[in-house]
Amino acid sequence: MSSSLRAVPARLAWAAALALTVCGGAAQAQTELVIATVNNGHMIEMQKLSKNFEQANPDIKLKWVTLEEGVLRQRVTTDIATKGGQFDVMTIGMYEAPIWGKKGWLQELKTDAAYDVDDLLPAVRNGLSIDGKLFAAPFYGESSMLMYRKDLADKAGVQVPERPPGHRSRTWPPRSTIPRTACMASACAASRAGATTWPF
Repeated sequence: MSSSLRAVPARLAWAAALALTVCGGAAQAQTELVIATVNNGHMIEMQKLSKNFEQANPDIKLKWVTLEEGVLRQRVTTDIATKGGQFDVMTIGMYEAPIWGKKGWLQELKTDAAYDVDDLLPAVRNGLSIDGKLFAAPFYGESSMLMYRKDLADKAGVQVPERPPGHRSRTWPPRSTIPRTACMASACAASRAGATTWPF
């Protein structure tokens, strides 16, 4: 099944990645791979490449199940936790990959020279791995950030640490360390996985 990932070209807060489930079977003659994915532009573009993959692998048919992010998260979590086996490949986040890998719910990705894992950003590769084993293949990356107006924070007497507590953890946000009064002036925005929250 790892050969199928070579043709399928990381998100930090939601490091979207393709992962192979243990429930999915190995690619054989006339195999249908069911791919559960989020309905964003990246995945729509990837679906357009399906015909190229299927031409190069005539024994494999790709079936895409495209869902809103919240619905996708709920369905794939339920499916993998109950060993339902509805999906062979799924879009998951950096949060799930190491947890599900450790529980044995995902197959370790074993790549060959066609997929250069050393080309992955270390933070992304480590986030999708557990005990040095890669459990998901990243296809894009994003991160979380805190934006604020320093002049208004200074005026309010608020100091925002350069490295807030928890900045390296998987928990977001460390915003509780910043008093709400500084944000009431619309000086701050918390951004996570492409969504902006006003104020936090």
